[in-house]
Amino acid sequence: MPSPFTHCRPVRILLVEDHDMVAEAICLALERSPDLRIVARAASVASALADAQRYEPDVVLMDRRLPDGDGVTAIADLLALVPGARVLVLAAEGSASVAARVAEAGGAGLILKARGLSELEEGVRRVAAGEVVFGQDLLGDVLEQLTGRVPGLGTNLTPREREALLLLGEGHSTAELSEQLGVALNTGRNHVQRVLEKLGARSQLEAVAIARREGLLR
Repeated sequence: MPSPFTHCRPVRILLVEDHDMVAEAICLALERSPDLRIVARAASVASALADAQRYEPDVVLMDRRLPDGDGVTAIADLLALVPGARVLVLAAEGSASVAARVAEAGGAGLILKARGLSELEEGVRRVAAGEVVFGQDLLGDVLEQLTGRVPGLGTNLTPREREALLLLGEGHSTAELSEQLGVALNTGRNHVQRVLEKLGARSQLEAVAIARREGLLR
């Protein structure tokens, strides 16, 4: 069965990783799939910024620790150059505070290098489709750290948007949410996008955090 995250054209990926063996393994794994394409490889923050501006990737797969800086800190600069890009951070180890930094900077997720390459492949597809990807062991703590940033929102959500928000709060992906609501995937994505806009959130994760703060979710 084809992935629900498959685009009409391959997802264009900028890989930022300074260890050659790791980069080669990731490239080989991702490029086995016709819906994923590595358009450039970089080994530093400076090269990543130059390549992002040149190739305008859909997804930047960004190592957290690079020779000339922190990949998380670089997220804001990347998004300033390519506002439509989604940044997925690769890390040797993760914590709630690091994951919260990624979310606050506008990143789309954090995935551990110890995870399998198939999980990385699916994570790339999910962030390309507009979702966020954080490990379940980090999700609750990240939400806790983000809660309380935006008060007094959510009163203008429609009943359908509230249903979508509830499903997001339960941890469902956009594909699962669409199935639960009985709508097409694109319609489900539209519901999620309107929820984000009305809550003033930059990501699904932040939308859930805001909703909890406002009492829209238990």
